[in-house]
Amino acid sequence: MRAEWDSVLEKVLMQPDQQSLIVLFELLLTEEERSAVAGRLKVFQMLLQGEMSQRQIAQEFEISIATITRCSNYLKHMPESQRAEIKQLIMA
Repeated sequence: MRAEWDSVLEKVLMQPDQQSLIVLFELLLTEEERSAVAGRLKVFQMLLQGEMSQRQIAQEFEISIATITRCSNYLKHMPESQRAEIKQLIMA
């Protein structure tokens, strides 16, 4: 399965602009899947900011507690260096 994911990443990286990425993601992902990805990104951003509780994030952004808990557990179990790298990637 790794080869297939690498192919997806190649196609994403080949896109010259935002409009091309939109077209590609509309082809590959349903509206629900795109919304889930955007929600997950928002959860990681909010958790890394540390200004809101999980319950507040759920209420504010209408994201399930289960999703927030999964993201939180993922962050808790990664090395600090990796957490810092992810923070730099998604908070910029």
